[in-house]
Amino acid sequence: MSQATWTISELAREFAITPRTIRFYEDQGIVSPTRSGRNRVYHPRDRTRLKLALRGKRLGLQLAEIRNLIDMYESPRDTTAQLRVYLEMLEAQRKSLEQQRRDLDLTLAEIREQQQNCHALLAEREPRQT
Repeated sequence: MSQATWTISELAREFAITPRTIRFYEDQGIVSPTRSGRNRVYHPRDRTRLKLALRGKRLGLQLAEIRNLIDMYESPRDTTAQLRVYLEMLEAQRKSLEQQRRDLDLTLAEIREQQQNCHALLAEREPRQT
C-alpha cells in the first residue's frame, strides 16, 4: 500500500489557498516537500502541518505561535503541559479579540454619533421646503 502524496495544486485547491501561500509556509519551514524533478511532492506530514498552520492563522496566531502549535502536535500527545500552553495561547488570543471588538464597538458608536451631528447641522443649514 503506497503512501498518499499531493501536488502543490492539489493542496491549494483542497484548502482554498494559493500555491504562493504554500510556498510561504515552505520558506518558513512549516512544510518540507520532497522533489520529483522540478515538482514538489507533499506527504501526509506536510498536509497535516499545513492544515494546522492555516488553523492557527484563522485563530489569529502569530507565526511563532503557529510553529509552537505544530511542534506540540508532533510531540507526544499525552503531555498536560502542552495542552496548558495551547490553552494559554487560546485564552490570550480570545482576550485580544474581545478587546478589539470592544474597541471597534466604541469606534462605531463614535462614528454614528458624528454622523447624527452632521445630519443635524445639515438639516439646520438646508432651506426648508414648504
